[in-house]
Amino acid sequence: MDKAAQTMIDNLEKNTGKSLAEWIKIVQDTGLHKHGEILNYLKSEHNFTHGFANMVALKAKGTDAGSAENPEDLVVKQYKGKEQLQPIYEALVAQLKLLGTDVELAPKTAYVSVRSKKQFALIQPSTKTRLDVGINLKGREPEGRLEKSGSFNAMCTHRVKLQHAEEVDAELIGWLKAAYEEAR
Repeated sequence: MDKAAQTMIDNLEKNTGKSLAEWIKIVQDTGLHKHGEILNYLKSEHNFTHGFANMVALKAKGTDAGSAENPEDLVVKQYKGKEQLQPIYEALVAQLKLLGTDVELAPKTAYVSVRSKKQFALIQPSTKTRLDVGINLKGREPEGRLEKSGSFNAMCTHRVKLQHAEEVDAELIGWLKAAYEEAR
């Protein structure tokens, strides 16, 4: 388990008085199965922040990278039937790794979280023909292809839609670099 995940688990117990295992049991006892339903339950009934609710939901469902035997298997599943998007993903990962040695990729069921000390981006194959890059750029106005994230993902402020590896360009890398710097 990475240091950031362990810190979050430790803080969960410190903040709520219950361990992650206890919260997983509470969630499982509700009978809720959908990620969004679990998030809403934890936020409304237990005043969780989105980050803690998301972590408990992923752990309860066993769909986080830490619950997979091989986190890379999660990436393989994401691109099954969307193989034409794989070159975009690979181009993004290559550029992200150039930002710093502390850049960490944490695959989930539907996307890959990109973080340093905290998440600053995510990569998600949203459709068979489009890969979305979520970026955290608080206070930044949308411009051109950098749009507000809207309902795409609550963990990001902006989104860039990609259909070709050539779209992993200096402009996109500039936004990712700015988000990376803010997350450090």
